[in-house]
Amino acid sequence: MHAVAIDFETANEQRSSPCSIGLAWINDGVIEAVEHHYIRPPDMRFASFNIAFHGIGPEQVEDAEEFPAVLAAIAPRLEGRTVLAHNAAFDVSVIRGTCDHYGLAYPEFDYLCTVKLAQITWPEFASHKLNNVCAELGVRFKHHDAAEDAFACASVALETLRMHDAACAASLAKATGISLGRLHAAGYSPCSSAGSRPRRPRAA
Repeated sequence: MHAVAIDFETANEQRSSPCSIGLAWINDGVIEAVEHHYIRPPDMRFASFNIAFHGIGPEQVEDAEEFPAVLAAIAPRLEGRTVLAHNAAFDVSVIRGTCDHYGLAYPEFDYLCTVKLAQITWPEFASHKLNNVCAELGVRFKHHDAAEDAFACASVALETLRMHDAACAASLAKATGISLGRLHAAGYSPCSSAGSRPRRPRAA
């Protein structure tokens, strides 16, 4: 499995306000590297609720690069990898919303939601939030830290891979009945565990 787990934190209620991204790089079924980047949000508006949630404020990001530079550094490294996220709908919407804000082309990749994987793999769990799933699996991490959350997400994905005796993201999706999502230049197709995958074109 060659994949990367991602996690965004946002400065306020707008999906176009990322202030932090964590990435956990998986090669041959092993988490080989975890990294973190602060991101300077477009208007530097931080909501008190978000600060209380993740502990990031203006002072942490005032010298950070904005999203276009961070995306430019990361996007080439996504080639050939499946992107994993716990509640992928949120993280992919952050990418789409911020690209729309800056007028950037969407990066292209397949993606898989580890919430859906956990729900199908462990239906007996009381909750499938990241902290609850990791507590059940014995994965220790600091919740709402983007790099730690990315590591936890990658750990959940690898455990589902083992549980379903799958070799890659595509075979894992097939084993669990999940349709891989895809982000592409014209829009996106959501990761879905039931029904069809309607294609949602990018607004003109």
